This record gives sequence, C-alpha cells and structure tokens, in this order.
Amino acid sequence: MSAWLDEMHRQAGRMLDALGLGPQETLSRLVAEWPGARLRAYHDPEQGDGPVLLILPAPFKRAYIWDLLPQVSAVRRCRTRGVRVYLLEWLVPTKPDDGWSLADYADRLPAAARAAIEAETGISQPLIAGHSLGGTFAAIFAALHPEQTGGLILMDAPLAFGEHGGPLAQAVRLIPHATAVREMVGSPVPGSVINALCLGAAPDAFQLQPALDLAASLQDPLALAVHTHVARWALDEFPLPGQLFEDVLEQLYREDRFRHGTLHVGGRQVRIADLRGPVMAVINPLGKVVPPASLLRGLDEVPDRAVDTLTYEGDRGPLLQHLGPLVAPVAHERLWPRILDWAQRVTSQASKASAARSRRGPSISV
Repeated sequence: MSAWLDEMHRQAGRMLDALGLGPQETLSRLVAEWPGARLRAYHDPEQGDGPVLLILPAPFKRAYIWDLLPQVSAVRRCRTRGVRVYLLEWLVPTKPDDGWSLADYADRLPAAARAAIEAETGISQPLIAGHSLGGTFAAIFAALHPEQTGGLILMDAPLAFGEHGGPLAQAVRLIPHATAVREMVGSPVPGSVINALCLGAAPDAFQLQPALDLAASLQDPLALAVHTHVARWALDEFPLPGQLFEDVLEQLYREDRFRHGTLHVGGRQVRIADLRGPVMAVINPLGKVVPPASLLRGLDEVPDRAVDTLTYEGDRGPLLQHLGPLVAPVAHERLWPRILDWAQRVTSQASKASAARSRRGPSISV
C-alpha cells in the first residue's frame, strides 16, 4: 500500500510538471555512475580554478532541491562565484538483498565521488556540503577521512541525536525497533512511510508550516513560485534501503552513536571528535526539525574546532522552514554570500599552506 502511495505521488508530480512546476535545473554533465549513485558536475572541466565543492543530498527526496529555480539555486549561486560544483545524486539501489547501509551512503559512494573529482581536477580535498541527513553523511565521511576533506558546510544537519535530536529523535524512542518497522512496511522502506513518521513527530513543521507559508507567499510572486515548486518536489517520494533505514534510526537517532564514539561504518568505528579542518555550520531555529543544539552540541565534541556559524532566520516561500537555507530568497541574499566567502577563504588558506610545504620540501630523518 505504501509503495502504491509513493507511485500516486510521483504521478501527481508528473502532472504538475506539465503545468510548469518542474525544476529548472542548471545544465550538468555526468562524470561517473555506480550502482546506487551518479556524480554530476556543473562546470566545464577545462575551465576555472576556484574551490571544488561536493554536495551530498539527503537520501529520501530528489537532489534537485539544491537546484530548484534559477533565483534560489544553491548550485547556480556557487557557480556565479567560480566554485566548481559536483553533486552526488542518489539512485534507487538495486541490490537483491536490499543491503545498502550507512557505509554505502556515508563512506563508499562519497569516497568514489571524491576519487572521480580528484581524477578530473587534481584536487584531493574538496569542500563537502550537506543539508539535513546529507550533512550527517558528509560529517561521517569527513570523520572517517579527514585527509580527504578540505572543509565541511553543514546546513541544518543533525550531529547529536538522543536528547539533543529534537522531535524526530523523541519519536524514534516511542516506536518499535526499526527492524520491526521494516518488516511491517516492506523493504526498501517507502518514502510515504518516512513522511508519515516525520509528520507524526513534528506536525508543527510538516503540517502547519506549509499552510502558513502558502498564506504568507500569496502576495509575493517569487515566494509563491518557490513554494509551489517545493510542493511539487515534495511529491518525489524516494524509498530508503531497509538497512540504511535501520542504521539511521537505531545507530544515529536512538543510540546517538556518532556523538558517543561507538558508530560503526564499514567495519570502522567513527566519532564526531575525529573531525578535523574548518566547518561552516548553518543553524535553523525556525525549522523545527533539527534543533540548533543537535548541530552545535555535536561540534562541541570536536577538539580545537574551527567553526563558523550562521543562522537562518526564516522567510516566505520554502514550504518548510527546514528547507529555507537551500531555497528561501533571504538565504540567497544573506547566507549564501557569506558561505561562499568562507569557501574561498578556506580554499585560499589551504592552497597557501600547500605551497609553503612544497617550498620546504620533504623532511629527512638522519
């Protein structure tokens, strides 16, 4: 039944596409493809020497929320500042045993994307950005591979769960183990089931905010355009692999293992304290999905952390304020210029440090 509801939503989305409400995406090219994901680039490989950015989207909706409309496209905003943008687009997995796990989404596939980026650009340490659970994946990858990460951009991304995880973490404590949920609804877990869990956990965010945002956007053409395009995007249900669903609900939300240092990813133990390098953290008090404490309390675990923090203060148009840092007009007016200033500064500092090491030459022990 849930999978059928997903298909109904997708059909409704295709009807809205015919009315002109589909995404207006930037021209991209396919760099590489693997079972489960493909890497897109939004620049000519022969042009530019600006910062290199890898975007990791959240896994339960389509990635074009990063590139929804020209006026509020994070991809285009980055390109106007000379950033070489790559995006790892998740695909519906095809493993017969539905065994895709956190290790695939937070380690193996991002590692493959990073290697493909290095082969094309020569840059071994790209900046990595993620929103919501995509930001969690980015942080886990950076903790596993600090030598392969030039910096993190975490946008309303949960890091500390449990008592700091907000309404979603509280809801997970009240439901049966994810294995039981998976057996009950089928695997992969339909997107409509995930939507229902989110709605039950945070009705203020997922039910009240869309109605209030529509009313606030009616007299603002840009805000209304953003709202309607996000509403169409929300119909693109994306099933989660059953094992990934279990890993996220149990290891992260219920047991808070990333913060406690007991998270196991692909046979390795990883903790937030393993993060190194600069971080840009965007908190969102109005989002009602990821409490600022989830992001900031997580980063408190990082020794000698170099963290810059920005606050999204709300706007008309994004449907859900949780999506505001990506698509709200005010975010593109006020937040993104500062994020990109940070990206260019971090990249410049890394280049100068690398040049200084090259001038010194290799160390020799005698």
